[in-house]
Amino acid sequence: MKDQKILVINPGSTSTKVAVFDNEKQIFSQNISLDKEEMKKFSHYLEEYSMRKKSIKDFLESRNFDIRDLTAVIGRGAPFKPLEGGTYRITDEMLDDIKNGRLQSPHISALGAVIANEFSKELNIPSFIADPVSVDEFHEFSRLSGMKEIPRKSLWHALNCKAIAREAAESLGRKYEDLDLIVVHLGGGITISAHQKGRAVDVNNGNSEGPFSPERTGTLPALELVEICYSGKYTKEEMIKKITKEGGLRSYLGTSDAREIEEKIIKNNDKEYKLIYETMAYQISKEIGAYATVLKGSVDAIVITGGIANSNMLVDWIKERVSFISKVLVFPGEDELSALAKAAFRVLTGQEKEKKY
Repeated sequence: MKDQKILVINPGSTSTKVAVFDNEKQIFSQNISLDKEEMKKFSHYLEEYSMRKKSIKDFLESRNFDIRDLTAVIGRGAPFKPLEGGTYRITDEMLDDIKNGRLQSPHISALGAVIANEFSKELNIPSFIADPVSVDEFHEFSRLSGMKEIPRKSLWHALNCKAIAREAAESLGRKYEDLDLIVVHLGGGITISAHQKGRAVDVNNGNSEGPFSPERTGTLPALELVEICYSGKYTKEEMIKKITKEGGLRSYLGTSDAREIEEKIIKNNDKEYKLIYETMAYQISKEIGAYATVLKGSVDAIVITGGIANSNMLVDWIKERVSFISKVLVFPGEDELSALAKAAFRVLTGQEKEKKY
C-alpha cells in the first residue's frame, strides 16, 4: 500500500498550526506565527487565506519538503450547518457557505477548508475537513430546551472528543461504534458528551450550558439572568463577554489559569480558591451524572480529556464523585493535528467512507 503523505492545517487567530504526516505518524509540525502588522491590512479573516497559504508553503520549503509528495490535505472544520461526525470532502457548496457567511458563527477555523482547497486544486489531490464543532448527532429528546423559541444546539469539541473516544475504545480492545461512553473535554470551555454506539446523542454547548469553566459561566439561573440583562448596567455585547470570556473561574478568582489556582491551594492553603476550584469539579461531576441517565446507566467508560485533564487535583475530585458510574480513563491534552491526520488516513485507506457535505 502506498504511503499517505498528509498535510494538516489548523488556523488560529494569530498563527497557523501545520503538520505533515506519513500515514499516521507525524514527520514534523510548526506553529507558524503571523505578522500582526500585515494582518491589520485585512478587514475580514477570509482575506488572510493567501498570506497564510504562502507562509505554509514557505515553511514546507524551509524543511526541504516537496509538496508534490503530498497525497491529501485536511483542514480544521468550521461551525458549519449541523453535520454528522466524520470526514468530509471539501466541496464548492462548503466553500460557498464559508464565503457567504452561512455558518453558525464566524470563526477563523473556516480558513482551514479554504486553504486546504487551494492546495488541493494546485496539486490535484483530495482535501477534507473532519468532525467540525457543528457535529450534530442529537436524538429527538436532546433538541428541546424548555422554551419553544430556543432549540438546543450541538456545538462542542467534536474533533478532540471523537478522536479520544476512539483512542479510549482501542485501549479497551473494543470499537468506538460498539461502546457507550461519556466524554469530558476540560479546556477554557467544558463540554460533556454522551456517545451511544459511535454517535454523540447529547452534549452541552460549552458557550451557554453545563458546568462553569475557566472562562465561561455555564448554565445560569434564568430569572436572575433576565434581571441582570434588563438592569441597564450592561449592553448585549458586554453580557455575552461576561458569559463566554469573563465567567467561571475568572469571575470568582480573577484568573482562568488552573496552574495558578492550584499553586494557591497547595502553597497557601487558600480556602476560597479551593472552594471555587472544587465547585467546578462538583458541577462537572453533576453533568457527568446527568449524561449517565442519557445512556440509561449503560456506561462502558467515562473518558476525560483536554488541557485541564493534566490537573490531577481536579481529575481526582471528579473521580471521587463519578467512579461509581463506570471506570474513568484519562487522556490529558488534545492533539487536533493528529486527530485530523488520522481522520484523513482512515478515508484514504478505505477504513471509513467520506461523508457528503
